[in-house]
Amino acid sequence: MTSIESRIKRAKFRANHRGTKEMDIVLGRFAEAEAEGMSEDRLAALEELLSQPDPEIDQWIKGREVPPALASLISDLRRFHRLES
Repeated sequence: MTSIESRIKRAKFRANHRGTKEMDIVLGRFAEAEAEGMSEDRLAALEELLSQPDPEIDQWIKGREVPPALASLISDLRRFHRLES
C-alpha cells in the first residue's frame, strides 16, 4: 500500500468514526465518494478538516465563517449533500 493509499484509507475511517452519528454520515459519505479522486493537496485539506472538532465542522457546514484553507472543501461538502443555498 502506498503512502497516499494509506492516507485515503485513514481519512475514510476517521470520517466514518467521528463520535457523533450526524458527522459520521455527513463526513463519511463525502469521504467514501470523493477521497479516492482527491489530489494530495485536497487530501491534506480533508485531513485537516477531520482533525477539527465535530461542533466546529457542523457550524461551518451550516454557514458560519470557514477558515480560508478549508473554505473550498466545505463548499464541496455542502454541494455534495445538496446544502448549497
